[in-house]
Amino acid sequence: MSGRQDAGPRNVEASVPHEHGHARPHAPRPLLLISDLHLSASIPHTVDAFEHFIRVTADSADSVFVLGDLFEYWIGDDMLGADPFAARVAALLHSLSERGIALYVMHGNRDFLLGKRFMKAAGAIWLPDPFVMTAFGARIVLAHGDALCTADRKYQTFRRFARWRAAQLLFLAWPFRWRHALAERMRASSDEGRTRPPSPLYDVTHESVEALFRTSHTTTMIHGHTHKPARHQEAGGTRWVLPDWDLDHGTRRGGYLRIDAEGIHALPLD
Repeated sequence: MSGRQDAGPRNVEASVPHEHGHARPHAPRPLLLISDLHLSASIPHTVDAFEHFIRVTADSADSVFVLGDLFEYWIGDDMLGADPFAARVAALLHSLSERGIALYVMHGNRDFLLGKRFMKAAGAIWLPDPFVMTAFGARIVLAHGDALCTADRKYQTFRRFARWRAAQLLFLAWPFRWRHALAERMRASSDEGRTRPPSPLYDVTHESVEALFRTSHTTTMIHGHTHKPARHQEAGGTRWVLPDWDLDHGTRRGGYLRIDAEGIHALPLD
């Protein structure tokens, strides 16, 4: 799978449950959306909450959508053979497809190297960013959210480079231990910055949000990345921000969105 960015939003002009053959003979089952779990073996309480979500909460769903940053980092699909934790998460996710629940995974800014091997191991379908779907009669654009933070020009330059396939292949050619050491250094730096005041640079801009509403021809948007869960009324429509998950540091955070025949609902973790 390439990490390239598409010119515009992909579009599915049918409800996701029906498109992949998961329609039920009775009332349609809901769609559940999560993002920014940043999973690693170092956050066991968050991992436990994720396992409960997959095994229990999602059991009533038609589909589960992960809108980026499932992992704290992903340095290549060879992690599945080198890291028991990565293999454990993939196996847990695969249990969804074994129960007839569709799984869709979008790249985040931490795990944009998730590739075909991981998707197969997890029983997942990859979603481009952004992605337009029609669910329960509502046309919705999904995104991770980092591409909307256009005030942070340095990051946007890095983002374009990091999703250049040649750069990815060069990085993946490094020995695993080199990639792992670099990722751990970056994770440590990220942990140090956790207590810093949030900067407006790391939030979406009104201009980028309005542009995505316009190009996707939607009035409902769902994204993560900013760690600022809320329901915003923008000039172009309604923007839902998914919560990040952290049950291991300070105040417990986490939650998900549920889309059903009654609309979109922000729900806490069980």
